[in-house]
Amino acid sequence: MLARRSLIIVAVGILSLAVGTSAAAAASDALTQERERKQKLAALEGQSAGAGERGQRERPRPEWASSTEANTIAGVPRDTLEAIASCESGGDPRSVSSDGTYRGKYQFDTGTWASIGGSGDPAAAPEAEQDYRAALLYQRAGTSPWPVCG
Repeated sequence: MLARRSLIIVAVGILSLAVGTSAAAAASDALTQERERKQKLAALEGQSAGAGERGQRERPRPEWASSTEANTIAGVPRDTLEAIASCESGGDPRSVSSDGTYRGKYQFDTGTWASIGGSGDPAAAPEAEQDYRAALLYQRAGTSPWPVCG
């Protein structure tokens, strides 16, 4: 009986040790994963250290904010777009037609604006985005979207 009790105690001890070792291994794995995550994060922050103050990552620029040649926007002559905008809205990027249908520098309606990748109110979009989206529309359809001013 005493031998059996000793055997049970030894068996329980071995199981406890195995469970403890398993838990310790799991904790060690979790610490290793956390350390690796922190190292990756530090590497990313280090890569962007030149991007802004205190190592903040530079935000991705929208496609309309890409650099363009001085006299073109998305391959469309800037003069052409300026002439359309001048006729449509007097060049005012916040312009809204009297009935509210046409909005922004190029007097987009919301359906056309969305079809060229715009979102929200065209008159609330940055002027550079309006220029870019107008250039995309011009590439797609020429002057037909602006029957009076095109």
